[in-house]
Amino acid sequence: MKFRLLFICCVFYGGAFAQILQVHYDLRHTVDPDRNPKNFCSLYFEYFKAQDSTSAFFKPGAFFLKVQTDMRGQQGNIAQSFIQASQSFRFWKPKINIAIQYSGGLGVTEPKQYSYYINNAFSVGPSYAFTWKGAFFSNTLSYTYNAAKKPGNDLMYSFYWGKGFWNYKVEFAGDFELYTLNKNQGDPTTQNLRGKRLCFFGEPQLWFNFNKTVGAGTRALLYYHVTTTDNVLQLCPTVALRFKL
Repeated sequence: MKFRLLFICCVFYGGAFAQILQVHYDLRHTVDPDRNPKNFCSLYFEYFKAQDSTSAFFKPGAFFLKVQTDMRGQQGNIAQSFIQASQSFRFWKPKINIAIQYSGGLGVTEPKQYSYYINNAFSVGPSYAFTWKGAFFSNTLSYTYNAAKKPGNDLMYSFYWGKGFWNYKVEFAGDFELYTLNKNQGDPTTQNLRGKRLCFFGEPQLWFNFNKTVGAGTRALLYYHVTTTDNVLQLCPTVALRFKL
């Protein structure tokens, strides 16, 4: 779960600033009850700021912060929290930025002794954004250090897109990430495994904006080797409200 469409917008609009709160109702139990015990609400808070002075030697690009909280615990309490922060920059004329990123988090299970960390991940790599036929696109290829009990050196490719229709009354946006992870994470259940596992995460979204502040929409979370090591592509749709603060 990496940075999203907001990063693209920052690349094109110097000095841009925004805060966005999303409230999602995740329907994963409805579509896959065998793997998911319940539907639940999630909160997303996103902040970004972009500045890109072409006259300065050091050109800071987009700063992005995302906090995601899943309330799937008992009585709707928080069961998982995830944070991600990224900053891009360049000190050359071509608009190919270097993006650095941190992500991590934790989760609570029932029974509590199976609670877990979302391992710290530190990424760095080139990022290139462009427009085509009124849509925004961005590509990033990163080296990632995954701080598991058995640390991993991995690659990640990220692709982002976004397009508005009818003066942005409707927005189609999203991203996907393709990355590697060690099969051996250093824990008792994986310590005898060898090699890398290919993982995929995607989240296409469709939004209908009532005005400049409030919108409603849906998001389809796509997982492959993210929440389970089984060779299955999981689909978790949501319905949501979005508030631009």
